[in-house]
Amino acid sequence: MNKERLIFAPATKQYTKYTLSRSSLDPSPLTQFNTWYGQAVESGEPLAESCTLATASLPSGRVSARVVLFKELDKRGFIVYSNWQTSKKAMDVKSNPRAAITFFWKTLERQVRVEGQTEFITPEESLAYFKTRPRESQIGAHASPQSQIVASREQLEEYVRETREKFKDVEDIPLPEGWGGLRIVPDEIEFWQGRANRIHDRFSYTRDTAASQWKLERLAP
Repeated sequence: MNKERLIFAPATKQYTKYTLSRSSLDPSPLTQFNTWYGQAVESGEPLAESCTLATASLPSGRVSARVVLFKELDKRGFIVYSNWQTSKKAMDVKSNPRAAITFFWKTLERQVRVEGQTEFITPEESLAYFKTRPRESQIGAHASPQSQIVASREQLEEYVRETREKFKDVEDIPLPEGWGGLRIVPDEIEFWQGRANRIHDRFSYTRDTAASQWKLERLAP
């Protein structure tokens, strides 16, 4: 065995719980996602709303990814909330308005991939969500210069203390500048069901803009 390898071929188990067929899928991928998401929540999946958001900077093409919490699904697409002023993903989206998100639900042996264009939702829509966050999370959103270098944990906590003091007499904390919702408007959504021997079930919906409908096709694993 190559001694330079730190990890090699970790043991994995077979996927055997469920199957996926074309006849079981809804004509709308958003409706199908809503069904699968509800099943993931009901199954006890820890943080069923967690997903990996991938963005890429142009012209370098450098890709970055991070786990975020999906917070909203509407008729146009998938919405995540974050700092869009100082974060790395903000810089990526400014240069390249495309993104991808992936959900993985271990308990159901399923994943969903989404690719599409990005667009910002309105400040009014962002504020409606912001108001649902705990007060300390609202303060944190104001205090943190996301993705920027800070000298120490103590400095970061000082930012939080200063922000808490700033809003101590404010009942409704306003929406932070540059903070809000980003919608991924999908042009492709793939549903993946793990199967034995890695012969998984994969179905991809692609948007047919000319016909204003979705095209559904099975993919090889």
